[in-house]
Amino acid sequence: MAASGPFEPRPSLAVAVSGGADSMCLAVLARDWVLARGGSLLALVVDHGLRAESADEAALTLSRLTTLRIPARQLTVIGLSRGAGLAARARAARYEVLLQACADAGRLHLLLGHHAADQAETLMIRVLSGSGGRGLAGMPAVHEAATVRLLRPLLAVPPAVLRAFLTDAGVPWVEDPSNADRRALRPRIRSLRDNDAGGTKTLAEAANAAGRHRAVGDLAIGRVLAERVVMRPEGFAILSPGAIAPEALAALIRTVAGADFAPGTGQLATMAADPGPCTVWGVRILPAGRLGRGWLVVREAAAIGDAVEARHGVIWDGRFRLHAAHAPLEGLTIGALGDDARAIRRRPGLPVAVLRTLPALRRGNVLVAVPHLDYPDFSAFQGVRLVFNPPHPLASAPFLPA
Repeated sequence: MAASGPFEPRPSLAVAVSGGADSMCLAVLARDWVLARGGSLLALVVDHGLRAESADEAALTLSRLTTLRIPARQLTVIGLSRGAGLAARARAARYEVLLQACADAGRLHLLLGHHAADQAETLMIRVLSGSGGRGLAGMPAVHEAATVRLLRPLLAVPPAVLRAFLTDAGVPWVEDPSNADRRALRPRIRSLRDNDAGGTKTLAEAANAAGRHRAVGDLAIGRVLAERVVMRPEGFAILSPGAIAPEALAALIRTVAGADFAPGTGQLATMAADPGPCTVWGVRILPAGRLGRGWLVVREAAAIGDAVEARHGVIWDGRFRLHAAHAPLEGLTIGALGDDARAIRRRPGLPVAVLRTLPALRRGNVLVAVPHLDYPDFSAFQGVRLVFNPPHPLASAPFLPA
């Protein structure tokens, strides 16, 4: 491909670099790609702080990136400790600091170095956990996060190819000993997979085939949701009458709940065939009443999370993100409107089931404002917005396999 012309956008990417062969190889490839297009690359090196050597390894990686003419920044995870669920907690903490760094640097695309063996291991882990067909698609090549697009360009590439590339280029890398720590599931699976290039290739191809099937399903689900659901900025939805595909109902419930995962389609099959009043997965389904024909799908008030400190970027109840970069928020918290809905229920024309779930600003126990209702006069909070921003949109781009 040719370099960017004078009127073409110049790529501005970030790449997560652990110092291992996969991410170092990706950093070098990305550097060459963006330079050919007049763009820029920022490498983000995360130190989890779990080993005494990790800080030195991060510093060494930064030095190597500098030698490779790749601007780099070190990120440190604070407060991570060993114990149950370490791998999942470390992954969540890593993504948190990476996404924040991308936001701070104005980078909308983050490259990740997952390769074919990582995909094979992910597939094996999901098989062992009893994952359904969607989970067996493994990791997508592209994932739309709330603020960043995650890209995995190496998913189809075996790790031996990446190491050979670095060796030929004279680029060293760090071997993380935690990758061989058999106390964690992934390293145990890796030890079984090692030196089985054929098995790795077969598993990666299986994930790719499942991914193609999932992409077709995602498109079908998106069409159903577009035809049947009206999603409101207050965080509730109206579902038109009639049976609906269980997968579409699961996606709707996940979005309204602000959950990371959807309920299993098996437990929703009967409900999807004949929707009716119920409570499931932290969500209520009840007649829409004056809001129209069909069903009101709303967050269950009893399942809503506790109030949180009101600060720019905070997410409350997994559903609403506060945007208030320059607004005075001292002493304010965000919580559910709850029982205070009784005092204002006649103003907005929304049912109490919805009003109780709306985010409200309080100072101590005193209700200060309900942004979605402009109550009492939200103009006093210029620049403050509470946006419905669940972890997963109702329907996003179809799954993209490697």
